[in-house]
Amino acid sequence: MFKNIDHIGIAVKDLQAAKALFERLTGHKVAHEESVPTEKVNTAFIQIGNTKLELLEPMNGEGPMAKFIEKRGEGIQQMAFEVADIDAEMARLKSAGFELLSDQPKLGANNTKVFFIHPRSANGILVEVLQKS
Repeated sequence: MFKNIDHIGIAVKDLQAAKALFERLTGHKVAHEESVPTEKVNTAFIQIGNTKLELLEPMNGEGPMAKFIEKRGEGIQQMAFEVADIDAEMARLKSAGFELLSDQPKLGANNTKVFFIHPRSANGILVEVLQKS
């Protein structure tokens, strides 16, 4: 069962420009930045209450984020939900008929375990499921 919305992922072409824009828009500063080579993205997180905005810039114009921006442009790319037991949640969602993009959780930003639900299983939204360490 999902505990809460952890973050909303926003695809951006230029992380530096997006950081300035969202800091000005929200009145909050970037709290954490990180590169995630497995997903080929550079990220910046802005904390707003209990939820974060995750700005996602493709590394070297490659990877799934680059393809997303090429196809759909910049904008909301994913919603991420926190769970207490990622293995149990993965099994639950798989048995409920959701199409998962991997068979095992992998390492995500902020030292989390993550897996993704294919957008065609969730009304066109890429859903990230994560467990904090």
